Amino acid sequence: MEISSLIKVARGEEPAELLLKNARVVNVFSGEIEETSIAITHSRVVGLGDYPAQRVMDLRGAYVCPGFIDAHVHIESAMVPPYEFARAVVPHGTTSVVVDPHEIANVFGVEGIRYMLEAAKYTPFSCYVMVPSCVPATHLETNGASLRWSDLTEFKSDPWVLGLGEMMNYPGVLFRDENVLDKLRAFADRPIDGHAPGVRGRDLEGYVAAGIGSDHESTTLDEAREKIRLGMYLMIREASNAHNLKALLPIITPKNARRCLFVTDDRFPNDLIDEGHIDFIVRTAIREGLDPITAIQIATLNASEYFGLRDRGAITPGRRADLVVFDDFKNFTIQKVFRGGQLVAENGKIISQEHEHPRPLLRNSMNVNWAKVDLRVPANGHTTARVIEIVPDQIVTRQSVDRIKVENGNAVADPSRDLLKMAVIERHHGTGNVGIAFVRGFKLKKGAIGSSVAHDSHNIIVAGANDEDMLYAARSIAAMQGGFVAVADGQVLARVPLPIAGLMSDQPLERVREEMDSINNATRGLGCDLRTPFMALSFLALPVIPELKLSDKGLVDVNKFDFVELLVD
Repeated sequence: MEISSLIKVARGEEPAELLLKNARVVNVFSGEIEETSIAITHSRVVGLGDYPAQRVMDLRGAYVCPGFIDAHVHIESAMVPPYEFARAVVPHGTTSVVVDPHEIANVFGVEGIRYMLEAAKYTPFSCYVMVPSCVPATHLETNGASLRWSDLTEFKSDPWVLGLGEMMNYPGVLFRDENVLDKLRAFADRPIDGHAPGVRGRDLEGYVAAGIGSDHESTTLDEAREKIRLGMYLMIREASNAHNLKALLPIITPKNARRCLFVTDDRFPNDLIDEGHIDFIVRTAIREGLDPITAIQIATLNASEYFGLRDRGAITPGRRADLVVFDDFKNFTIQKVFRGGQLVAENGKIISQEHEHPRPLLRNSMNVNWAKVDLRVPANGHTTARVIEIVPDQIVTRQSVDRIKVENGNAVADPSRDLLKMAVIERHHGTGNVGIAFVRGFKLKKGAIGSSVAHDSHNIIVAGANDEDMLYAARSIAAMQGGFVAVADGQVLARVPLPIAGLMSDQPLERVREEMDSINNATRGLGCDLRTPFMALSFLALPVIPELKLSDKGLVDVNKFDFVELLVD
């Protein structure tokens, strides 16, 4: 809207297009609740109070707050593209998301980033991108592409690109890897997100000195407090497999609340449908005792200011009319959602849009050299092995050493002791690389489960009670161009096809949720009691989160940031 026209309407010289009357407006600047009306013209709030308007909508005393901003999310984890993700989260009040397309970039590189930008067009939310900083995430695995600083700077001219995504390679920062430093230098004038689990003391000071402004990996109050003290924005995460909200809420005080943001990071379809999105975090925070206006401020204004999105995040003249109408602070039920002054969702349902969502195409991402894939592990006289220990509801693992079962000279799974075998099979370049490990925590009595979602390089990952079912699961994944499978006795019990980069479905979110329910039930039938077994499986391949992880190149001790032998004396 041209500025002179905006001023005319704001002064009451011309009528507004829409007046939302009888509203209780959450003022995130002053911390007050104002009983007033909201005047809107051409996507903008033009004033608060009684204005002449072409249309009037009576909100009958409902509360209104700014649209929610998810400050860090990997849409790929919802297993649907941006246009389908928007349909899921907008009815929950999310009008802006800041996406790190790290997952698809590790499969397709620049092509993957462009896909996400294109697939986000004409959706009922604003989809901003932080370009991935760690593709590949480390030298310890094989991924589908490599992005240097020069590949990333071409995106700086795109208005939907805000800065540099989570810098997971904190050892590369601390030990001054020139490839890492080049990326930090190239985006020194933009927000740079961090990813520094457990990094403390002088290492953290060096990390912050590099210009990194936020972190979403804190799990303890001491860690979170140290990061806030050093000037970082604390991204408080509530994901499907990393529940940090309740543990970190006590860190929030009136003095530091403006340094906190809410993020979902990775959230599965069932949680989006059953619980919600940022609204779930706000609702939970309020129920746990956080001041309601502070909770809303964290979900709106704080994120807008950190990312420099100063046209949103508050209800005030000149800002976008991204608005959430809700009943009260106790139930926090979202009634209406406006984006740019247009009603885009009501009573939990999206309102159909005029534009057809673009559905850009990608090539098949499965390239496995099956002739080289061998899951056998010769024991060679060893009787013990390192074991990856799953920590329920967390993406960190523990490591232990346990005796192994040996058959015909090979180390094999022993489901009677919850000692399963797992493998990561390279799927991008046909190298034939296979990493083998043992894992405890799935409790499968028989069969195997597998996935092409394996953070961050997204090779095929399988875990099971025997080699035959593990290999069958891996081949089944490749045959459907990616996805999840549960198998037993050479039969597929359930599957979730993910043909878009092996990460996302081409089906509606509700269909994906039904398929996930089916495969989770099948997995439970095999003996697993984890709440999100496939998310737990996917993070066992992430060699930047302690302690012990597996890549296609071998077993990784993350604390040492190096490979270790599977079999030990």
